[in-house]
Amino acid sequence: MKFWVLLDFNLFYNVYKFQYKIRIIPLNIKSVLLEMPPTFSPVFVSKATGKSCDITPLFDSGVRLVVDYDPQGVSLKLLKVGTSDDNDNSYVRYADNDVLLEIPIHRFSECSRIGQVSYIITVDGDSTILRFQDDNEMKRFHSIVSEVKYGKGTSVFSERTDDSSAIQYFQFYGYLSQQQNMLQDYVRTSTYQRAVLSNSDDFRDRVVLDVGAGSGILSFFAVQAGARRVYAVEASSMAQHAETLVNANNFQDKIKVITGKIEEIDLPEMVDVIISEPMGYMLYNERMLETYLHAKKWLKPGGVMFPSKGDLHIAPFMDDALFMEQTNKANFWVQTCFHGVDLSAVRDAAMKEYFRQPIVDTFDMRICMAKSVRHSVDFTNAEEKDLHRIVIPLDFYMLETGTVHGLAFWFDVAFTGSSQTVWLSTSPTEALTHWYQVRCLLESPLFVKAGQLLTGTVILQANHRQSYDVTIDVSIEGVDHSRSINTLDLKNPYFRYTGQPVVPPPGTSTMSPSEAYWGQLDAHGARQAVNMVNGISVNGLGEVSLDATNQNASALIGLVTQPNIHPGSISSTGRQRAGTGFCQTTVAQGGATIATGVIPPTMDFVERNITGSSLVIGNANHFPVNNSLMIGDYVTPEFSDLGRQ
Repeated sequence: MKFWVLLDFNLFYNVYKFQYKIRIIPLNIKSVLLEMPPTFSPVFVSKATGKSCDITPLFDSGVRLVVDYDPQGVSLKLLKVGTSDDNDNSYVRYADNDVLLEIPIHRFSECSRIGQVSYIITVDGDSTILRFQDDNEMKRFHSIVSEVKYGKGTSVFSERTDDSSAIQYFQFYGYLSQQQNMLQDYVRTSTYQRAVLSNSDDFRDRVVLDVGAGSGILSFFAVQAGARRVYAVEASSMAQHAETLVNANNFQDKIKVITGKIEEIDLPEMVDVIISEPMGYMLYNERMLETYLHAKKWLKPGGVMFPSKGDLHIAPFMDDALFMEQTNKANFWVQTCFHGVDLSAVRDAAMKEYFRQPIVDTFDMRICMAKSVRHSVDFTNAEEKDLHRIVIPLDFYMLETGTVHGLAFWFDVAFTGSSQTVWLSTSPTEALTHWYQVRCLLESPLFVKAGQLLTGTVILQANHRQSYDVTIDVSIEGVDHSRSINTLDLKNPYFRYTGQPVVPPPGTSTMSPSEAYWGQLDAHGARQAVNMVNGISVNGLGEVSLDATNQNASALIGLVTQPNIHPGSISSTGRQRAGTGFCQTTVAQGGATIATGVIPPTMDFVERNITGSSLVIGNANHFPVNNSLMIGDYVTPEFSDLGRQ
């Protein structure tokens, strides 16, 4: 590791003594930007235009230049004259409308010194010339630019992440609409608050680190539990909004927002607790878990990690409708005369492309053909390198005969505190979350019989796009030519969830649906006849409940709320409320809808009790989310329905 000092910024080595050890932390340029962003005043700004490089002043007088942190380098903000005392080079807060011009600088930016006191920066063909007060100011500015352009390679995050992926990632999480999407996942948010408050002894009078703080909600929970100090680290522009919320709630003395990546910033002290929400699809997507583990360098011995462990569950599933849906998409390319063009040459490539997409939606638990295999990671002991290549052995004892179309994935995480352990689950049997579940299809399905052993491996290989390549390799033990392999791109999922109720797998009806329908109508007519005499209610009779025989007649009601079947696309999404001895469907009262697509838990529901099945098939707490705002999709709000609302 390199150690360096720039006297212009009064850099020095911080030395901390912990457990009889000396820990030397090199302060780099980002640390300085975060603690006290450098300012320059006055700075005279000009534009260089035309082939002859005509130089014209951009402003009538000098402006104040503030160098702010940016996930990819720095952001130069030119402020209005009079924003602050020009003789004071300390950092001051400013409003967005004070910024006259903003210029980003990253390691690929075109910039150079001109003469003794000037600097030229070219962005998208536009050249801006900055003329400083003297050569010392210019040298100080040049040192910042040099560190951005040539000193970035020391970051663990930058070494494992493509620049394009990082830019897209931090831009996505910098939108309030995306933060709202996560905050309104009531299962997620409420479980975190419950885990923190029910283990308040772990937080009371402690120092807490919130990794990837976003809006800062977990930091607020820590303060509610009695934390003495919380360091909320957030690398995206959301850090500004988080600080606004901290100030608005008068927690400036409790919560300190630090803009930057945990791999690159420095903290003034070690912490007792690390809290974060680092889970992505299939638990590992986005590689935020590695950042969470990296943060342990700031954790005191015996410190607490919230969450403490994660379990990835994997189970073989059968879903003919989903398999046919993806196959039919590829069959578009079978056409030999599409506007006079033969497309069939790329049909096989299209097939592979569609089957490389993990499916993000939810499903009826009864499509799973064997008990799930669980792969656990203990966050308190795991290291970053453990997540670079994850190999999961599979052994499934098949519980039923049928076709294995692929593997289904979901995860649970545990918050193990001194008082209570709280679980957050994304299982298909639990309330739906914005993580949903993920299914990976096999291009060549396998027919298995009950009692057979399905073996193989799942390999998750980390890539530089903040995701994983997922390789599934399964075979039936003792059966020749029964091996099936597929590799999927977790960065490119197919968001299939529509908000419609789950469709039970075929063959689960235990009575005639036709008789059930007519029986229910007969029961309804009998009830009306008993309660009404010549159109007048009979006192004392009240409502007549259906007996067990008539209740069995309602098994078809659930079909009323199922989605329309489109050619080649039979939906199998949504979820129903758990019940014992009967299925249930739920309908929002009055057909009310919410602008964000989220149904809050306080909304009343009308339930229809339906018998005919003795299996519990899950919970109906839907969380329909705008498909363009899925985690990992990275779509800017201006191109989404939610962003336009």
